[in-house]
Amino acid sequence: MSEDLELLKYPIGKFKKSEVFSRKSIEDAIIILKAFPMWLDASIENLDEYQLNTPYRDGGWTVNQVVHHLADSHINAYIRIKLALTQDTPEVNAYDENKWAVLPDVFALPVNMSTTLIHGLHARMTALMERMTDEDWQRGYYHNGYKRHFALWEVAELYAWHSKHHLAHISSLRGRNHW
Repeated sequence: MSEDLELLKYPIGKFKKSEVFSRKSIEDAIIILKAFPMWLDASIENLDEYQLNTPYRDGGWTVNQVVHHLADSHINAYIRIKLALTQDTPEVNAYDENKWAVLPDVFALPVNMSTTLIHGLHARMTALMERMTDEDWQRGYYHNGYKRHFALWEVAELYAWHSKHHLAHISSLRGRNHW
């Protein structure tokens, strides 16, 4: 992959988890997850249909698809966290995010449907996370797509990164004077 394409795909770099559990990294992740809905609102504020239907890179998703993907992905994360807290190392299923990104609801509904969902979802997710014990953070699930175990502290870090990752995709369009 060319360096330019790599930068367009991963404008903040690829996800790198902490080596070990740390209360500080969890607190940082929760701060990001709490702020994310407001950051997302600001990133898409006043975008018109043309801008919402602009891909962040050649062959990439449109802003519209990115916003709906964020809701889909973060719903999955929330459910997986709750499963891990209530079951012993549940196995979670992979889903094809590219196929989800082209389902009819993505094109039929405005992005505010997903941003509204994200506001409530992140309030619930962070309320839960703020009350988790160190023992809770060690719980996790087995992801059958990645064929490995994810501890919940890693999931929190991953979704904080995921939030910033896609915000950078949207912001990159403004930064490149694409509109």
